[in-house]
Amino acid sequence: MSCASCVRRVEQAAAKVPGVASSAVNFATESLTVEPGEGFSAGLLAEAIRKAGYEPKPEQVTLALQRVPTEVEAARLAAALAALPGVVSASFAPGAAQVTVEAFGRDLSRSLRAVVKGQGLAPQPAAPVAAGGHSALAQGHAQEESGSAGPHDHHEEDAARLKRDLAVAVLLTLPLFVLEMGGHLYAPFHHWLMGTVDTRLLYYGYAALATAVIFGPGFRFLKTGLPALFRGHPEMNALVALGVLSAYAYSLVATFAPHLLPAEARYVYFEAATVIVTLILAGRLMEARARGRTGAAIRRLLGLQARTARVERHGETVDLPAEAVEPGDVLIVRPGERIAVDGTVLDGASHVDESMMTGEPLPVEKKAGSAVVGGTINGTGSFRFRADRVGGDTLLAQIIRLVEQAQGTKLPIQAVVDRVTAWFVPAVMAISLLTFGIWLFLGPEPALPHALVAAVAVLIIACPCAMGLATPTSIMVGTGRAAERGVLFRKGDALQALQGVTMVVLDKTGTVTRGRPELTDVAVAEGFDEDAVLSAVAAVEARSEHPVAEAILAAVQARGLAVPAASGIRAEAGYGIEAVVEGRRVAIGADRFMQRLGLSVAAFAERADGLGRAGRTPLYAAIDGRLAAILAVSDPLKPSSRTAIARLKALGLKVAMVSGDNALTASAVAAEVGIGEVVAEVLPAGKVDALKAFQARGERVAFVGDGINDAPALAAADVGLAIGTGTDVAIESADVVLSAGDLTAVVDAIAVSRATLANIRQNLFWAFGYNVALIPLAAGALYPAFGIQLSPMIGAGAMALSSVFVLTNALRLKTLDLSGGMR
Repeated sequence: MSCASCVRRVEQAAAKVPGVASSAVNFATESLTVEPGEGFSAGLLAEAIRKAGYEPKPEQVTLALQRVPTEVEAARLAAALAALPGVVSASFAPGAAQVTVEAFGRDLSRSLRAVVKGQGLAPQPAAPVAAGGHSALAQGHAQEESGSAGPHDHHEEDAARLKRDLAVAVLLTLPLFVLEMGGHLYAPFHHWLMGTVDTRLLYYGYAALATAVIFGPGFRFLKTGLPALFRGHPEMNALVALGVLSAYAYSLVATFAPHLLPAEARYVYFEAATVIVTLILAGRLMEARARGRTGAAIRRLLGLQARTARVERHGETVDLPAEAVEPGDVLIVRPGERIAVDGTVLDGASHVDESMMTGEPLPVEKKAGSAVVGGTINGTGSFRFRADRVGGDTLLAQIIRLVEQAQGTKLPIQAVVDRVTAWFVPAVMAISLLTFGIWLFLGPEPALPHALVAAVAVLIIACPCAMGLATPTSIMVGTGRAAERGVLFRKGDALQALQGVTMVVLDKTGTVTRGRPELTDVAVAEGFDEDAVLSAVAAVEARSEHPVAEAILAAVQARGLAVPAASGIRAEAGYGIEAVVEGRRVAIGADRFMQRLGLSVAAFAERADGLGRAGRTPLYAAIDGRLAAILAVSDPLKPSSRTAIARLKALGLKVAMVSGDNALTASAVAAEVGIGEVVAEVLPAGKVDALKAFQARGERVAFVGDGINDAPALAAADVGLAIGTGTDVAIESADVVLSAGDLTAVVDAIAVSRATLANIRQNLFWAFGYNVALIPLAAGALYPAFGIQLSPMIGAGAMALSSVFVLTNALRLKTLDLSGGMR
């Protein structure tokens, strides 16, 4: 695709194909995304796109089979493969044990292999490799060879071809430009040239050079533009082709049949035609390079995927391609290796760098029972783990899908651009014809050359590339920058909606707080040792499954204290628990439990009152009938919560909190982080009611939550943001996923949204303003007053620079400083 007007034609062609539920084109990535429905056929879709004048690029995958299939088996396998969504064709080389599949989409290998296996042509089990071996692909395994460079690499291929074509164009255009324009710039050179070389021979040389440029490097414009014109769907290449061929044809007539033109109109414009081609190629080259940089985030994520995995199979250890790992496989991870898939550690221990997922720079300890994530990097230890999620189900694959989905989504603002560009090219052609007619009949003599120059200048300067690039490039770079900070936009329109929110409503547990109780305070009575009391308390609580008991036990273990055995456990619901520990009777519970045991808690009354106001739950411990200590358990704040909320306020946003927790605790937490408005003690439906009340006041609400009970509120908010460490249900209900699990990511998401939409507005202002301002100038608006006529060469340069400006401006988002502004 070459300009914004292509977008609508491809979308309309795809939408008419049976079985296509919806279609969307991203001009920046030159990609089409369709939602297949009943009766969908990738082959029909590809054919429809070809008929519209565009060439789809399916991925080619070659699968090695166990043996050469019979004719019947080959036909059956081809039919089974063709039934998969996205598969265009399946072909077999005569006598070869392999099948070549052309298909659209990503992560195809696993589904293709499953079909092959289902047809009884799966490869033999992988041959064992001795421990310490390093075979890249185990023998006998299905091997895939992709015939494409991948959906995010084609800009590099385009840039290489453009660089070659541009070099040829410059080499051929330079002598023509110097000889023709040098005389205009330096009169003695013109006189010398005219006296040395016959004008007719000079024109013949010009014609030869121009022909080589136009039908060599410039043929790409003719090859695409003229068929589009003849089909009645002109686009950018059609404008360039018309402009270049008009100047070239007129010059040929002036050179080889001058008698057909009036004497005063026998000018040649070979240099204009060649310089237009050269300048537009230069602009396309800069554009291809810049577009390549816009997809850097996806390529970086793809680069995190492990290529091979060390798997235990049939009692032996083999190295397999990562895509060959199956759920339930046991993998071995050595020091410094990248983890291939998501799973659970079985044995061994290490520290893993998970910064690419969480943004947390410190390595995370992994031991038996710990979860590991594909794409993260192991430290100096070694461990075995069980594969739980593989292929497209891994967290990294899901993140890549989310980023691609966001980058391919159209924002509401893009719909306006699409409507304008749908009629823009035909309108430009009409203006060009009108310009030609006005100059021909009303312009000064020689009228014909003036009319030609003005009409060509209008065609060239008005190419709507910048309009088409304005929105998708900013989205690509903005969402890529957000992904680097752990902000994943599941729904692209959330990028636009988020910049308009006026209030951020936060869930408390797991969002503002860590979501798990921790022991926060310990004070012992006179005559008791704190460590001894904690050991005794932990011994009793070790027999309980209550979250508070788990918090106390974890704190004691973190201190490295011994936890002795307890016996004679007796628990009273709503009061507490007691047991015998090393011959002493230990009781732990609320103040009413102490009173039931005949103990006064007055000594800790002031301390208990302060803990209650701070939203912490006080507990008491008694040993052998004496009050021994007061302990407090609470759900502590996440370290960044206070700072993040202050930053949200600095952005001019109102911040509120809703919680199912009791009002005292919720208010204490809110006061600690600086939130003034609190709605507490509400069920999930009550959270939705609270959001509706805020919206009824005129607020545009973003809700941040993490639990199953937050799913209704996430869906009801104008924008729902799910803490990525929360539940799958919450994440699926959200518009934005914060994979880092940190409230700072909320600030980052809003900052990225605001910066991206501002960037889009700047791009659109430039793209539309440029055309509105320069089309009249190209048509000759300055000529009556100042005698200035815009050259088509200047138009070509301006058109190329317009696209480069938009791309360069979008790339500024890569340097977005999320503490404020762009560097």
